[in-house]
Amino acid sequence: ETLKAFDREVNAFVDYLFGPRDPRVRGWFLLDSYLPTFFLTGAYLLCIWLGNKFMKNRPPFSLRAHLIVYNLGITLLSFYMLIELILATWEGGYNLQCQNLHSAGEADIRVAKVLWWYYFSKVIEFTDTIFFVLRKKSSQITFLHVYHHATMFNIWWCVLNWIPCGQSFFGPTLNSFIHVLMYSYYGLSVIPSMRKYLWWKKYLTQAQLIQFLLTIVHTLSAAVKPCGFPFGCLMFQSSYMATLVILFINFYIKTYQKAPSRTTVKETPVTTELKNGFHKDYFAAANGFQNNKKAQ
Repeated sequence: ETLKAFDREVNAFVDYLFGPRDPRVRGWFLLDSYLPTFFLTGAYLLCIWLGNKFMKNRPPFSLRAHLIVYNLGITLLSFYMLIELILATWEGGYNLQCQNLHSAGEADIRVAKVLWWYYFSKVIEFTDTIFFVLRKKSSQITFLHVYHHATMFNIWWCVLNWIPCGQSFFGPTLNSFIHVLMYSYYGLSVIPSMRKYLWWKKYLTQAQLIQFLLTIVHTLSAAVKPCGFPFGCLMFQSSYMATLVILFINFYIKTYQKAPSRTTVKETPVTTELKNGFHKDYFAAANGFQNNKKAQ
């Protein structure tokens, strides 16, 4: 009874902050109450802390087969979301410049169902960090890594409850495309015979920055020429994406513009990968797979 009372208070508070929820998504898994999302995020953070303590005096796990299966699974899920979002928005006649929440009828429901999978994929992607913990790549678990994973899951809970379609489609469409490229890259990186063919990681980094900038432009376009999509949501999304752009540009300059010292070139593996909707200066490998080639 205490937990139920707490749940009612928490949900009443978020309803007070954001207003009435979209009735079309009521009853969908994990959406009616904020507590599951909150507790899963807390469990994620706790697993990082406890996991690093647990692995401190233990040898790292290999997990090569797990990494192949995991990356393949995320690649296929991302490909499904990409295709389904394109088909659903085409069916609904979505306006690329600005799309409201109610004019497309059944197509809006179809978009919302795909975006639910996008929200759920964010909790699946917590596994990225768990792989780092188990492979003792704790130096790769930076503030940026944890910040992005934890916030995206919570932000998309809000999106699904209040703005589950319309203008919300654009970012996940781009991100799903990027994830198809990234996770397929990381999956192939785990296979030794494929590494020599993976020449395109720098272009993934560039594509990631373009994704952020396009999403901001698309979001602000609805503010300049409104169509009824909530203005506050547009401002929040633009601000959040701006934080990622700043962090990403900082990483890009450090990685590609500054010449490394002779010692760094000799001793440090090449690190230019990116991951999960933002840059990864801490990804020297795909989900914990170490790139053993020395910089030439």
